[in-house]
Amino acid sequence: MEKKEICRYFNDIIKDEKDISAGMAAIRTLLKVLEHSKSETVQELRICLQHAIDAMRSTETPVTAIASGSELFLRFITLATLDSPSFAECKGIMLDRGKVFYEKLVAARGKVAKVAAHFITDGSTILTHSKSRVVLQAMKEAAASNKIFEVYVTSSSPDNKGREEMCQSLTNLGISCTVILDSAVGYVMEQVDMVMVGAEGVAESGGVINKIGTYTMAICAKEVKKPFYVLTESFKFGRIYPLNQVDLPNEFKYTSSTLNNNLKKEHPLVDYTPPHYISLLLTDLGILTPSAVSDELIKLYL
Repeated sequence: MEKKEICRYFNDIIKDEKDISAGMAAIRTLLKVLEHSKSETVQELRICLQHAIDAMRSTETPVTAIASGSELFLRFITLATLDSPSFAECKGIMLDRGKVFYEKLVAARGKVAKVAAHFITDGSTILTHSKSRVVLQAMKEAAASNKIFEVYVTSSSPDNKGREEMCQSLTNLGISCTVILDSAVGYVMEQVDMVMVGAEGVAESGGVINKIGTYTMAICAKEVKKPFYVLTESFKFGRIYPLNQVDLPNEFKYTSSTLNNNLKKEHPLVDYTPPHYISLLLTDLGILTPSAVSDELIKLYL
């Protein structure tokens, strides 16, 4: 598959399947590339898949989940090269392992939702930021258990996904939802019982990369002593260790079309929340403290 074809296939998934995250769309695309690759050696196949990853990273979709998901996918499928005598057999096993990996990804969101739903108590008030598919799934799970709770959701500038998508989805589920300004986070923090946010990526330190404004929310929650929970699938765990906002790679913070501009005048898409602001990570691997993420990463890459 050529670069344009790969980008088109990836972008079509993002556009047409609203319930599919960028990381899952990236894995689907890599499976397609793997299936149609005409490579004749394992090395050529790896290069082909890496070119596909580079192509997806050049699109206007934020690359955080693409980077971590693709890296784990490559690690998972290339284990097949250790014990396969022929390339044809190896490619077949890699494709089978890739499909298993994707199926685990599909199931991961439901697992996170079941874990997180136990933290939502009857009569509680929750603050969330922007649209998060996994947070929405957790709240849906809690509502299905006849729990009655209220949600504050930030409008989430500049795309307003909180107001236009998250709140509407919660309202459709019969969950009481109030949209607030991003700048009103400090004002409402005293009125909520907990904060629940998603993540575009999780660093080795246990810190999270998420929609711009998450860091501000975490600071407010810490100051007012409210628990700050991050709901995330383990395929978003990445081998990256930013120390602060500036240390986060620019390709994570901006779209590819803006990287050559004066970045001081561009609006970053994400920020980095250090681990000491996070109470717990609720994942498909279980309930983790931020310090446990590095141990889980080691297990994922073994």
